[in-house]
Amino acid sequence: MPAAVLWDMDGTLVDTEPYWMASEFELAERHGGAWTRQHALTIVGKDLLDAGRYIREHMGIRLMPEQIVEELLDGVIGRIAREVPWRPGAVELLARLQAAGVPCALVTMSYQRLVAPILDHLPAGSFQAVITGDLLTHGKPHPEPYLTAAAALGTAPGDCVAIEDSTTGVTSAEAAGCTVLVVENHVRVAPGPRRIFRDTLAGMTLEDLRAVLAGDNARSPIANF
Repeated sequence: MPAAVLWDMDGTLVDTEPYWMASEFELAERHGGAWTRQHALTIVGKDLLDAGRYIREHMGIRLMPEQIVEELLDGVIGRIAREVPWRPGAVELLARLQAAGVPCALVTMSYQRLVAPILDHLPAGSFQAVITGDLLTHGKPHPEPYLTAAAALGTAPGDCVAIEDSTTGVTSAEAAGCTVLVVENHVRVAPGPRRIFRDTLAGMTLEDLRAVLAGDNARSPIANF
């Protein structure tokens, strides 16, 4: 079994990417900027301040990156308060891992104030470590987020499986030394030697995770877009 499972949040545990995109378009409308879906897809998985800098440049608004991030967080948190959009099979897999005693960490570029209301909807102890973007010096695609998570659990990254949905996140986990279970969502991810592809977490068992750690890419359907 993996020594630990390290979870991305946005797009992997919860499908909040549409919430982020809607908040970005609202931001553009509020401040007289211009935005496209392609721009929105470009920043999927990125460190929030890096995303804020990209938005400032390409949306054409005068807010500082920190202000952009805070306004986006307000929009996403407001939507989460109405509904938490769980990804298929994610909560069930977390429960299986907890029952089996496999430690899990949440590794997200979102900030603590966004993560807290999501964790409130999960059983206590679902994650033994929570690494958020506002606690890090370097965000994804830098390896620091996943190195920090593995260290917090007392495990070697090479013994862990990371679950990711974006190239930015996959690059971070791969650079840290993790085997990466890729479940594509809104963006495509290129194949790689430490990347094992599945089309969903629904029905995933502990044996499936054991196969992922062993590098079994035989059952790797291509996600439909």
